[in-house]
Amino acid sequence: MADEVKNKPGNQNQINIELTEEIAEGIYSNLAMIAHSNGEFVIDFIRLMPGVPKAKVKSRIVITPEHAKRLLAALKDNIKKYEDNFGPIKQSDEAPKFPMNFGGSIGEA
Repeated sequence: MADEVKNKPGNQNQINIELTEEIAEGIYSNLAMIAHSNGEFVIDFIRLMPGVPKAKVKSRIVITPEHAKRLLAALKDNIKKYEDNFGPIKQSDEAPKFPMNFGGSIGEA
C-alpha cells in the first residue's frame, strides 16, 4: 500500500501516519515542564490532582530545536484559529495553586 501511494503522481510528499486506538484516546495533562540542551528539547506532560502532593509525568516528548520552533509556530497558528472561532482564551495572572517542588530550574507552560 505504501508503495502504491508513493508511486501515484501528485503524492510525492504524502506521509501515511498510523494512530493506534490507545494513543487516539489521549492523555490528560494540566502542566508541562520544558527543558533543553544544545541538541534537544524535552517536554514532560504532567497531571496534577488537587490535594495530592505528588504528580506523575504522563508522557515525555523529545524533539530537536528545529521541531520545537515548528511546534511553537503551529501552536500559535492553532490558538489564533481557536480564538477566531470561540473568542479569547482567558488566562489568570495568578500563579498555579499547587506545590511546585520539582527541583531544578525548568520552564513551565
